[in-house]
Amino acid sequence: MLNYPFLISHDGEIHMSTQSPLHKNHAELKAKFTEFAGFNMPLQFSSIKDEHLQVRKSVGLFDVSHMSNVWITGKDAEKLLTLTTIEDASKIVKNKSQYTAILRDDGTIIDDTIFMHLDDRFMIIPNAGMDEIVTDWLNKKAKEHNLSVKVENVSKDYVILAVQGPKSKELLQKMTDVDLSTIGFFGCKEIVLADQKCIISYTGYTGELGFELQITPVEKAVPLFNKILGIGKEFKIKPIGLGARDTLRLEKCFLLAGNEFEGGRTPLEAVMSWAINWDHEFIGKESLLKQKEEGSYQRLTCLECNEKGIPRHGNEVKKDGKIVGMISSGTISPCLNKGIALAYVDPDERKIGSELDIVIRGKNIKSTIVKSPFVKKDWISTQ
Repeated sequence: MLNYPFLISHDGEIHMSTQSPLHKNHAELKAKFTEFAGFNMPLQFSSIKDEHLQVRKSVGLFDVSHMSNVWITGKDAEKLLTLTTIEDASKIVKNKSQYTAILRDDGTIIDDTIFMHLDDRFMIIPNAGMDEIVTDWLNKKAKEHNLSVKVENVSKDYVILAVQGPKSKELLQKMTDVDLSTIGFFGCKEIVLADQKCIISYTGYTGELGFELQITPVEKAVPLFNKILGIGKEFKIKPIGLGARDTLRLEKCFLLAGNEFEGGRTPLEAVMSWAINWDHEFIGKESLLKQKEEGSYQRLTCLECNEKGIPRHGNEVKKDGKIVGMISSGTISPCLNKGIALAYVDPDERKIGSELDIVIRGKNIKSTIVKSPFVKKDWISTQ
């Protein structure tokens, strides 16, 4: 089971945080820890830049057990997912996953998530700290609509590992008899990996080739973690912390729920229209259609800094001295060696190639609006 240590904050108050079952392994690997969404997780093992480039060029191993696991079972499981997400779950065949979002009645995002269709049941992966919120919401809607379904939060029973990078498939293939080339993009299935049963999915949060592993019971994750590191020595594998996970996802313009959805954002504002299946009824649809028709809403926009500066969450975005937006996520790109940011910007100020100012520590830093993603698929070939 997961461990629950006490952490003392800067204000002297004692807070409860959750440790991964792999905490001892991380400590032995000299990890520097950070508290994130109530979890005490590795921030980095060497340096964020070193770990970041390791994943872009070869392969890295992440412990992402701060994420959540919720089983949805019963004859109306598919109906519940279809009702509560922007995807029609009946369109997702067995052994396939789907990225989607769970909305409130007003169309704002509760959480973005991936669900996996496994035989006659579904597993949904809420973000860190969202397990109880999502479980309660789904159970509430199941009851309101008289659906025969069971929604069970099993997050404490699972460890989630992510093996990401161009060499990830080659590495994992050495550990299983299953031909991993048969698991297509966003495919998922139950397999045996190094004598351990797990759920594998061709998914990730880095923009690289990669897989995620759902492992239960949690004590089985320790030997599997060590075996991946051992076999991965051939590829100079490294453990990767949350720091590089954040820079990797931002270079590919992947959303971070706590940042991009702060304050109540809709999928239209978050530029997630591509993920909306409009051909079914779902909670929040009416509100989204109204917003879509009006059109006067801020949208997520990609900004590259033209001057030295590190954009951060909450920085103002200006045009000719007028505030036209706000940074939701920002960092220094290890691949581009420049500041990059996602920002919610007024609809009339989003033309590709135009310049906006990001206010960083009271100084206006010039930036250019660029197409997503910041780092393209062929980046490695240009190095």
